Amino acid sequence: MKNNVPLRRRAALGGLAGILALGAAPALRAQAKTTLKLGHLANEDNTWHKACLTFAEEVARRTAGAIEVRVFPNEQLGKETDLIKGIQLGTVDFTITGESLQNWAPAAALLAVPYAVRDLAHMDKVVGGAVGTRIAEEITARTQLKPLSYFARGPRYLTSNRPITKPEELNGLKLRVPNVPLFVKFWEALGAKPTPMAFSEVFTSLQNHTIDAQENPLALIKSASFSEVQSHINRTEHVLSWIYLVGGSRKLSRLPAEQQAAIAEAAKAAQDYERGLFLADEKNLAAELTAKGMRFVDVDKEAFAGRGREAVATALAAEIRPLYEQILAG
Repeated sequence: MKNNVPLRRRAALGGLAGILALGAAPALRAQAKTTLKLGHLANEDNTWHKACLTFAEEVARRTAGAIEVRVFPNEQLGKETDLIKGIQLGTVDFTITGESLQNWAPAAALLAVPYAVRDLAHMDKVVGGAVGTRIAEEITARTQLKPLSYFARGPRYLTSNRPITKPEELNGLKLRVPNVPLFVKFWEALGAKPTPMAFSEVFTSLQNHTIDAQENPLALIKSASFSEVQSHINRTEHVLSWIYLVGGSRKLSRLPAEQQAAIAEAAKAAQDYERGLFLADEKNLAAELTAKGMRFVDVDKEAFAGRGREAVATALAAEIRPLYEQILAG
């Protein structure tokens, strides 16, 4: 069958098609959006999640919408280890992680060491100084995860059914700890009987007096309803730690330099925003737990730290012990 379109019109159409084929592609490429995925373990009410939403908003604003960060809370993309591996494989782009990275990068163990970091000002000095730089560089080199910013974690407190103000009052105390050898050795040195146990089992074990005490940040003390089975919160503040917002170093390095800079700036903005939320949240949690009948008890933190220091130093790998000493001296 003959083509009934006049030759002149076909030529015009062909010319237009050629122009579109040659000229429209760059415009389409300019409008293309890059979508990146951020998965984490916290729920929607957590300050980390709110900070992640701020990060996504800041990335979109600073890249004029060229990059969209989609945030998936509640382990929707997998547990922490799954997310770490996902970033390494390129199926996930960002997550929040901390001392779990010591399985790859031993220096990451320093993110949560008993009585290493004294307060928030000291933490900011550590993370922003030579030790923090060394930890971040090791994480990137050994995991392909690049720390972009960090969030403070609520200090860990010891809860019990009697006041504990000095290490001598720990003797024989059956204390639940996470399955972290460093924590076990620390509490043993203080005279307690640490018992590694899954967090899901702690409430029932306290209720049945299988254990006498446990240690966690205020947020977990509240959410796990420990006020129903524990009467005292002893202000040990034995672990002050931080956690990183990380991105895949290989994926980020392939982005244009201006987009990499925008992501770095957005991460810093999210860090500043989260710090404000964190400080307000800690204050509110203390008030809520007091209202539920829990009593806060001041303790001799120097005595706790001094009794456990040798056990901590011994438990740390030899290669990171000098960094631990630098933190203490800072």
